[in-house]
Amino acid sequence: MTLATRKFDTLILGSGGAGLRASLQLADAEARVAVVSKVFPTRSHTIAAQGGVNAALANVTADNWHWHMYDTVKGSDYLGDQDAIEYMCRAASHLVYELEHYGVPFSRLDNGKIYQRPFGGQSQQFGEGGQATRTCAAADRTGHAILHGLYQQNIRAKTNFFDEYFAIDLISDKDGNVLGALVMEIATGEPLLIEAKTTLIATGGCGQVFRTSTNASINTGDGMAMALRAGVPLQDMEFFQFHPTGIAGKGLLITEGARGEGGYLINKDGERFMERYAPNAKDLASRDVVSRAIATEVREGRGCGPNADHVMLRLDHLGAEIVGKRLPGISETCRTFLNLDPADTPIPVFPTAHYVMGGIPTNRFGEVVVQHGNNSEELVNGLYAIGEAACVSVHGANRLGGNSLLDILVFGRAAANRVTKFLKGHRYHKPLCQDSVDKAMQRLQRWDNKGDGESVESLRSELKLVMEQHCGVFRNEEVMQDGIQKLKAIRDRLPGVQLKDDSKVFNYARIEALELENLVDISMSIMMSAGARKESRGAHSRMDYPNRDDENWMEHSLYYLDGDRHSTKPVRTKPLTVETFPPKERVY
Repeated sequence: MTLATRKFDTLILGSGGAGLRASLQLADAEARVAVVSKVFPTRSHTIAAQGGVNAALANVTADNWHWHMYDTVKGSDYLGDQDAIEYMCRAASHLVYELEHYGVPFSRLDNGKIYQRPFGGQSQQFGEGGQATRTCAAADRTGHAILHGLYQQNIRAKTNFFDEYFAIDLISDKDGNVLGALVMEIATGEPLLIEAKTTLIATGGCGQVFRTSTNASINTGDGMAMALRAGVPLQDMEFFQFHPTGIAGKGLLITEGARGEGGYLINKDGERFMERYAPNAKDLASRDVVSRAIATEVREGRGCGPNADHVMLRLDHLGAEIVGKRLPGISETCRTFLNLDPADTPIPVFPTAHYVMGGIPTNRFGEVVVQHGNNSEELVNGLYAIGEAACVSVHGANRLGGNSLLDILVFGRAAANRVTKFLKGHRYHKPLCQDSVDKAMQRLQRWDNKGDGESVESLRSELKLVMEQHCGVFRNEEVMQDGIQKLKAIRDRLPGVQLKDDSKVFNYARIEALELENLVDISMSIMMSAGARKESRGAHSRMDYPNRDDENWMEHSLYYLDGDRHSTKPVRTKPLTVETFPPKERVY
């Protein structure tokens, strides 16, 4: 068949905040940009970010970027790369003011400045000066406001959008340079080859590997899995953050901003139990600390409800005016899904899968890097990654709330600037390797035929249950090794999965089958990396290795799809201009 082809300077896979910030920078630099997204851009998962974006504006309390950097390094449990963290925290204020100029409607203080709220893990004076107020918010719909602002600016800049196209695989030449991707139009089922001098992966997270998650159904780790199949490892995938306050049994997100506004957690006895786990920060300790505290309360029999399987989040003491003004989205969610008003009734909550700190390894310019030996990294020519799909690593073993929106803005811009520089020295398209195109087409055509085999739905449900039961908030060797064997069995059954519908027009069963292939590979990367790391650090909490082990595990983990291979590389502990923050006990 003759394959339809389009050519661009840059192909961006994903239209969330990271992809749109990068595409805007590139379009304004007069690059020809194509943005491919499997949903309409304003349906991307950035829209679900509620609480805010961190920047040391000092609009409410004294603050500066260096304190923000300290909190981020500490929050990462000292696994974050300190050069990238300094770069992010220094750029934060500029990027937030830029959003303001783009028209993002931040909430306002009485003096007209951008409203900021307290968030978990934030401090003044390097942890010595009490709670910082650093998170810039648009009520509890900050991601929604930012995504719409960026999309509108991209329309102004005349960015080329391929809405509702699904990315199949990366395309390269015989030397391994990435030269675009094979994508498929969902409406027609027809493939399209997009050739590009540079390709930027911004496909977001992979929370759909778990049964209960705050993530949208589109978060299936597509970009990460594409990188894996192209020979790029995934970094630090064992560090999966469980948000402490998902609606119990449903997983819907209740923003950390609810606690930032003064909400607090109680057990069945009405006790504010966080005072026992984090005597200083209490309910605003870092997310991994709060999640483990809730899970411990339930496990030890102090849970609420008839099944004692959750705790309660109280906002009723704040009053209807504050709850309605500062947390309108949460109020609406509770009324819709729980038939309660949080201004007068506590919310049942339990930790739920939320955010992966790991991803495609990059440097602070968004360039994808592959480790060779202990100290040398090699660029994957033409390939960039940003946002939750990437691992810079600014979040290390545990991300602070409010740093994810900052991450996508800072590194979306940084990657675009590096792409612009690359394009100036590479004016022409390189010839593709036909084998690369054929391999991508084979993956798509594998799902062209219908049959009577196992269904996508049953295997996906089984996969999610295995991940939830074997790689949750608390982990141990026996449970994870059992989980690895079950995942391998699921992977072995994948070739026997068949579709009941072989039509091409809007065939979402075909999309879900392609997503399932991605989910299986991503699940293996998480479980294998978690099984290999013999310590507890940040979101990775092992009952059989309860302590952090800086001597042996101050290392990033790397998972390679080829042979399920595990490797490590050093953490970059040297910042750009300031002194290193050395590891110390992390207490709140």
